[in-house]
Amino acid sequence: MDELIMKGQKAKKASYILSNMSAQDKNQGLKKIGENLIKRDEEILAANKIDLQNAKSKGISEVMIDRLALNKDRIKAMAEGVFQIIELQDPVGEVVSMWQRPNGLQIGQKRVPLGVIGIIYEARPNVTVDAASLCLKAGNTVILRGGSEAINSNKVIIDIIRESLKETNIPIDSVQLIEDTSREVATQFMKLNEYLDVLIPRGGAGLIKAVVKNATVPVIETGTGNCHIYVDKDCDIEMAKNIIVNAKVSRPSVCNAAENLLVHKDIAIEFLPLAIEALKSNGVEIRGCRATKAIVNDIILATDEDFRTEFLDYILSVKIVNDIDEAINHINEYGTKHSEAIVTESYKASQEFLQKVDAAAVYINASTRFTDGFEFGFGAEIGISTQKLHARGPMGLKELTTIKYIIYGNGQIR
Repeated sequence: MDELIMKGQKAKKASYILSNMSAQDKNQGLKKIGENLIKRDEEILAANKIDLQNAKSKGISEVMIDRLALNKDRIKAMAEGVFQIIELQDPVGEVVSMWQRPNGLQIGQKRVPLGVIGIIYEARPNVTVDAASLCLKAGNTVILRGGSEAINSNKVIIDIIRESLKETNIPIDSVQLIEDTSREVATQFMKLNEYLDVLIPRGGAGLIKAVVKNATVPVIETGTGNCHIYVDKDCDIEMAKNIIVNAKVSRPSVCNAAENLLVHKDIAIEFLPLAIEALKSNGVEIRGCRATKAIVNDIILATDEDFRTEFLDYILSVKIVNDIDEAINHINEYGTKHSEAIVTESYKASQEFLQKVDAAAVYINASTRFTDGFEFGFGAEIGISTQKLHARGPMGLKELTTIKYIIYGNGQIR
């Protein structure tokens, strides 16, 4: 606990400096971080190799190992994300609105940093870079607590970030890592109200539930992704096949991958054999409803639990629905309000889907895999919020700020 309090105190002290720094100073720090990540990629890869060896010895699945693994291209992509953040407009100091009251008071809203952000995440070392960079650009200090699987990678990355900050005006304690990965320390971290302004969990359902249950610090949930592709009766079959294959296969271990395929009954006989063959050829296990199994027999019969599961693996649930209303009702019941897609050539159906589906991101004729801060033009993301508070969907710079009221008077009293 002493380590947490010490880091909290340092982060709070640094936040008062960082929150008032210019965009130029913050960008200089980010530039150094990006450059040094590339220069020192061999150090990162050596540490990541140890993490991968440890993960394999523990029998962690290949899909999860893919989330942990780094290579030169992935490190370069991490650095490119940092450089892209530099190009984004700094939201801090923006006057969102201003109005005048009858008594002459000028009242406005101005964007300011959240303050000290705590982030708890799992086995993806790229989150370390994304989180630190976004927090810095938005004027927030950050305390990071990654998972044990990536601890060696995270230590080296944080060393590089902190040593980069030494070359700039940004306080080195703007970015800190909790190296103790025990659950006890994680739980203590969730209760660090005196120093943390907000806590953001980024990981699987178990982690997010644990944070929501135990935290006394305000939490922004980054939700799990039980995402659906609905293939409407009026659709381009080849497009639909390509979209579901991409949404499931391109990277099944991430939260924006599709876990469920819903197909309108009028197109099921024509579409399902083609789609399932393409999915199976990419190693996907199909778990389908009875109507699906009647069309393609060589699949596993799905349970109700399958339709509620975020597999994060080469597994897909399939269900035939009677109409778009059944598809929408199914999504709103079983989905996690993350990312949902319809494939259709009907404008009416597309607009009904957009309007009625309750999710942070709703797609027409595109893969759910685009729900990502980089793809949305944010440079990176702190996570994908499925809440309905100030932040929803990919969280970029603006979502890491709050507002304060600024009031100009000329002697008014009440």
